[in-house]
Amino acid sequence: MATRQDRADVLIVGAGASGGVAARHFAEAGLSVVCLEQGRWHDRSEFRGRSPDWEITGRKQWFPNPTVRGLPQDYPLNEEESDIAPLMFNGVGGSMILYAGVWPRMLPSDFKVKTLDGVADDWPLTYEELQPYYERTEEQIGVSGLEGDPAYPPGKGPQLPPLPLGTGAMKIAKAHDRLGWHWWPEPNAILSRPYNGRRPCVQVGTCQQGCNEGAKASTDQTHWPFAINHGAELVTGARVRRIVTKNGLATGAEWVDEEGKEHFQAADVVVLAANSIGTARILLNSAATGHPDGLANSSGLVGRRLMMHPFASVTGLFEENLESWQGQFGCSIESFEFYETDESRGFVRGAKWGLAPTGGPINMALPARAGESEWGPDHHLLFRERFGRGQSWGLFGEDLPNEDNRVVIDGELTDSSGIPSPKIIYKVSENSRKLLDFHIEKASESMIEAGAHKVETDSLMRYSGWHLLGTTRMGDDPETSVVDRWGRSHDISNLYVVDGSVFVTSSGTNPTSSIAALALRTSEHMVEDRHNQKVPA
Repeated sequence: MATRQDRADVLIVGAGASGGVAARHFAEAGLSVVCLEQGRWHDRSEFRGRSPDWEITGRKQWFPNPTVRGLPQDYPLNEEESDIAPLMFNGVGGSMILYAGVWPRMLPSDFKVKTLDGVADDWPLTYEELQPYYERTEEQIGVSGLEGDPAYPPGKGPQLPPLPLGTGAMKIAKAHDRLGWHWWPEPNAILSRPYNGRRPCVQVGTCQQGCNEGAKASTDQTHWPFAINHGAELVTGARVRRIVTKNGLATGAEWVDEEGKEHFQAADVVVLAANSIGTARILLNSAATGHPDGLANSSGLVGRRLMMHPFASVTGLFEENLESWQGQFGCSIESFEFYETDESRGFVRGAKWGLAPTGGPINMALPARAGESEWGPDHHLLFRERFGRGQSWGLFGEDLPNEDNRVVIDGELTDSSGIPSPKIIYKVSENSRKLLDFHIEKASESMIEAGAHKVETDSLMRYSGWHLLGTTRMGDDPETSVVDRWGRSHDISNLYVVDGSVFVTSSGTNPTSSIAALALRTSEHMVEDRHNQKVPA
């Protein structure tokens, strides 16, 4: 095993949303940083949005599920016991490469659902504590939106004006005005104007196949260039096998390169930023003498409480051509009308609605969300009815934590380097099912009020596990949590987690902005407290 001569102040595993935020802050503070990323750095010219095959390759080579994609840098997942298939991307920028760019914050109530609704747990921090970190990461990312959304407390809003709403979104917005329901331009990490040397969105709707323009934010653009300019080292094609410990402290990580050679990277502090499945996988694979059930797992909660936001969609079809192949796929408008708990509905918590275009011609012929397909004589009639004439509400229901929903290590499946792969065990709860059914009914009412002549629904999309949360929850009590309020392992004092694994509850919002804000908060605390940090001898 090759051991690198330089021991880093900080070793980060994963170069995605949280890893990029952390690396930039550490490097700008003058710490030596090494990051191990098992994917590679993609040039924007590789993305398929400018090519006629963008919808076809989006169903295979650029599909967000790693098992379907099957690239060398991916690790396969055993999903046989999961109602939802997880989605993720390995590479510099992580899953931000393929996300839609939607950038809402969590709401204040999301941090205290135990106090408000008697379910799950309260977070060990509040919205007010996280708010300044939301604002600072938004400045780094570049967010388009409109200040003053009544769903949020007062505070600094997005830096850029909102992206165009389009004809379809305006129809829905006017319908909500008539119904007296909340709507607001969705904040998006997609530029409406030039910003920090990046170009604005050109409205072609290919966000989820990578952004050729660089208008959609991802940390390969917004954070890694700054980190590298300040001395951070980014090693791609590096698969971490396990975290090594000695005398109760992490000493670094063993990793395998693309040629199968094994290496060891030493560090004073180790930071995991590999998403809720990848981080749990590494910790469980790091089992050894002294921690037979996995590293940092004295609570028995590593891998447990996996949350993935059960997702439903409601699509309205309209008589007029809305040109709904255009526009950012990051949503045009949002609604929090039915977000908070109403006990009369028979369930707790709620869902955020996000309005998206319905995609290009292949998506209409082979619908990825709600919709029907028809082959034979009536195919062209159905296509003419659908193409460019739809709008789709995406419904993200709050996913309450359940210890039975979890990540474990599969007994047989491995990646191409022989590292054991994860098995996902996840069942949609009765509360989630009731919640989605209610929101489907209300979103259908929204479409009908807007004038849709036909409404199509997908009550639970299997390939919708974009939001991977839980598995190393934060908390004050070491017996009921894996990390403390700063992301530090209760068991290993120089081991931190900065990704969505630390989420106590899922909220009903897209989580990337909250992941980034939490990563900045943890990183800042680590820098400020570095003189008190125990490190290996």
